[in-house]
Amino acid sequence: MNAETMTAAFYRGNKTFAVEETQRAVPGAGEATIRVAYCGICGTDMHVFHGNMDARVGDNRVIGHEMSGVIDSVGDGVTGFTAGQKVVVRPLDPCGDCPACNAGHPHICHKLKFLGLDTHGAMQEFWTVPAHTLHVLPDDLRLDHAALIEPVAVACHDVRMSGLKEGEDVVVIGGGPIGLLVAMVARDAGGKVTISEVNEKRLAIAEKLGFETVNPIKADLVATITEKTGGKGADVVFEVSGTQPGVDAMTAVAATRGRIVMVAIHAKKPAVDMFQFFWRELQLIGARVYEPEDYEKAINVIASGGVDADTVITDVSPLADIQSAFESLDSSPDAMKSLIKVGDLS
Repeated sequence: MNAETMTAAFYRGNKTFAVEETQRAVPGAGEATIRVAYCGICGTDMHVFHGNMDARVGDNRVIGHEMSGVIDSVGDGVTGFTAGQKVVVRPLDPCGDCPACNAGHPHICHKLKFLGLDTHGAMQEFWTVPAHTLHVLPDDLRLDHAALIEPVAVACHDVRMSGLKEGEDVVVIGGGPIGLLVAMVARDAGGKVTISEVNEKRLAIAEKLGFETVNPIKADLVATITEKTGGKGADVVFEVSGTQPGVDAMTAVAATRGRIVMVAIHAKKPAVDMFQFFWRELQLIGARVYEPEDYEKAINVIASGGVDADTVITDVSPLADIQSAFESLDSSPDAMKSLIKVGDLS
């Protein structure tokens, strides 16, 4: 491999990745090239792997967006960033001129490009991105821990949208990777958190992290939360399971005027108990991706230890083994966060 080429992992369709040498991009005006250190595998990446997003990504796409790295070079007109800085990428490229953008909400742009899906992503040694997507990291933050910033930013956005106040009772329905991060961020914000999850291995991880848990298959979730809260119910509920039982539970456990945040993406339209919204004056809040302040909050939460990164990261594989890493996640869905080590950076 020469100085103008790099190694990248291309999704080729049919649950297949090809790790190949390819041409390095040169940053254009307003762009920066990042030497990628780590890239996490998320649920969306698994949807790509299973062929569910072929119409969007095609069969020649470098995916990945939960990343960390170091600036290699910047293009013309880029200020405030220099080579050698540790960074993460907020992988959203809005159009700047749609109703959402004009209203000040570019993160839900009507024509949003999501880097790593609609463009090439971070499963390559060098990633060239718009400089406006960069966030600089503290020098002492470990780059493997920093690869969690994108999903933690999701959690920070969810918690911010909930309006959570210190001392409020919180139920997180679904104890997978995002649910666990939501729980940690909510606890860091002062919430009294209970996690509802049916997977015993995930429950064990949640308990190791100090959370109260309920397996709704084995215990009555509503009765448990009612007793815990003195009959009140949960002030804030996060639906992270993506299941009909989770949607049923979200209205059942909510307190009067409770706030329910819809975090999960539901493959099918769920049935929602609208009567409870009337009866208890509940609020249903949509929460999608993140805004810049959520990224900055995520950096601070991880740097301060509010998220136990070492427990959340369950395995790390080299880029050359990306195929087996995805296959392992298929056969072992109990893993929390799997990272790909893309480049040899400290």
